[in-house]
Amino acid sequence: MTKHIANILTGCRILDSILLLFFPVFSVAFYIIYLFCGFSDMIDGTIARKTNSTSKFGSQLDTIADLVFVVVSLSKLLTAIHMPLWLWIWGGVIAVIKISNIIWGYVSKKQFISLHTIMNKVAGILLFLLPLTISFVELKYTAIIVCSIATFSAIQEGVYVVVDSESK
Repeated sequence: MTKHIANILTGCRILDSILLLFFPVFSVAFYIIYLFCGFSDMIDGTIARKTNSTSKFGSQLDTIADLVFVVVSLSKLLTAIHMPLWLWIWGGVIAVIKISNIIWGYVSKKQFISLHTIMNKVAGILLFLLPLTISFVELKYTAIIVCSIATFSAIQEGVYVVVDSESK
């Protein structure tokens, strides 16, 4: 049972992410579930390493859980906040880079590649914290920081994917 705790926690993140759909954005219940999802994302990998239960399946499940959480969170948050056009465009550019990295990784390696770089983690943490800051810091200021780091992270990831695929 101990060897499955990390994957169970990751699976709970998927279910809790979907549960977010049923609560109003910025409500206490939304924040509690949102914070649980973030906390579970931070500890599932640590638990897997401590219990010697890391696996390719667990890594892929974590990526799927991250994707579900991001899609649900964005679908809720983007309808509740006003974003200027420049932020929509910048976010779209980041998404195109990230999707291109995934496609290039799949084409060159014939497998889904998910890199857990330090910059990806920093960008993820900042993106996660962003909705928690909206009530006291203007979005235009925090978004510049988050988007700058996310852009750097996406480009860095692309470089790693291309260099790794060319070296083989």
